[in-house]
Amino acid sequence: MAMTNFAAIDVGSYEVSMKIFELSKKLGFRELNDIRYRLEIGQGAYSVGRMDMDVVDALCEILIDFKRMMQEFGVEEYRACATSAFRELENPIIIVEQIYQRTGVHIEVLSNAEQHFLGYKSIAAIETGFKKMIQKGTAILDVGGGSLQVSLFDKDALVTTQSLKMGSLRIRERLKELEKTNTHYDQLVEEFIRNDLMGFQRLYLKDRDIKNVILMGDFLTDTIFQEDMQDKIITKAEFMKRYENTVYKPDQVLAEEMGIDPEYATLIVPTMVICKNFIDVFNAEALWAPGVSLLDGLAYDFGEKKKFIKSAHNFENDILVAARNIAKRYSSGKSHIQGTTALALTIFDSMKKVHGMGPRERLLLQIAVQLHDCGKYISMGDVAECSYRIIMATEIIGLSTEERQIIASAVRYNTTEFVYYDKVEDETGVDRNRYILIAKLTAILRLANAMDRSHYQKVKGLKAVLKDRELQLVIDSSQDFSLELGLLKDKVVFFEEVFGIRLVLRRKRRM
Repeated sequence: MAMTNFAAIDVGSYEVSMKIFELSKKLGFRELNDIRYRLEIGQGAYSVGRMDMDVVDALCEILIDFKRMMQEFGVEEYRACATSAFRELENPIIIVEQIYQRTGVHIEVLSNAEQHFLGYKSIAAIETGFKKMIQKGTAILDVGGGSLQVSLFDKDALVTTQSLKMGSLRIRERLKELEKTNTHYDQLVEEFIRNDLMGFQRLYLKDRDIKNVILMGDFLTDTIFQEDMQDKIITKAEFMKRYENTVYKPDQVLAEEMGIDPEYATLIVPTMVICKNFIDVFNAEALWAPGVSLLDGLAYDFGEKKKFIKSAHNFENDILVAARNIAKRYSSGKSHIQGTTALALTIFDSMKKVHGMGPRERLLLQIAVQLHDCGKYISMGDVAECSYRIIMATEIIGLSTEERQIIASAVRYNTTEFVYYDKVEDETGVDRNRYILIAKLTAILRLANAMDRSHYQKVKGLKAVLKDRELQLVIDSSQDFSLELGLLKDKVVFFEEVFGIRLVLRRKRRM
């Protein structure tokens, strides 16, 4: 039986951790080792955007120790990721390079959307519990050191996911001085987060009935809920009892009771207050604390990609649903998007031998179609630029910042003049590979969008046949198609330039 040992490393805001997993097709994945080092990287990152040299030195020592352990366990592959603390550094690229030169460990700085998508995968890895919970209205709360991610599910579908800058370490640093003169620290934290909480409630909880809350991460199960819980599920009343027994105690007392470092204990009250306030807003009935973390999500993602694991949950659909909800928020035309998506995918699928793109690029194309008109919500006269700005400012779960830029650029060039590489590189820093992908997606998006220029969905069917260096598109339409055919001419020229094939458009003969 083929097995692989894989190491997942999380360079977090207040600790650096590694789990080593064994993966096989028969058994899936199981944890072999779990190592954690306390290191407050976020302390300097959130306050001044810098990392002290002694922190860098300590991090390098930890990573060298991790490398030694990986060798002992026969680890064949690893993935090391940093999160919000690195994202807020002024010089993350320099720090990452310095760490690589000193340790040989390459750290990948995850976007917020990538980080929480992997965390979400760690919960989905517990398939029976996850599937059961999300049948009703469910919220996932992921309280990190720098930020909080809230994801809402309704009947197995991801409705929305939003990030708020109210992580436990960030709050502790912001309120450090005020805490010294305030006897009710919990109330201070409540007031600090209230504005963001009310904003989230107003924008995203209209007519939402949230019955369950999943508490993401292993911080609570390592501190407040150390003892085993049946199915790791507790009622709201049980949580409130634990809350009352926790938030009024000094950090030193909490540290002694839980057997943890006093500095670690200082994060308990902010975390509990955040959870309590969101649970109150949701009026949830049950809380599930599975005790999984980003490390489990990294292993699950690796197992999926290497075919060790076959997930019962469709994560790609979650990304598409999230994009669809963004389009809905900006009042994009549903029928036009559906029709244009079908056309774009037909063209994409017919050209696999020519375009060299795969499933991930197909997903990016679908999202580009979903969002290509969102800028009309802001300006009918500058749709392309407004759409670009909306996409770049909106996190889409599961997508990296680079992927979001690819989508935003394809949407921008859908209706504006395509900018050639020397100018694009100067303006945005897009590398050659991303530039070529933007050109390919733009060419397909332009063609598909022009076929429904009137938004009447005149094309009832499209047959695409690639033969040698010629792509024949046979359009099935019973309506007057002269507007679309006239506007397709310049799209055809760009399409042929990008793919180096001849495009032939024909109307299907009707008997």
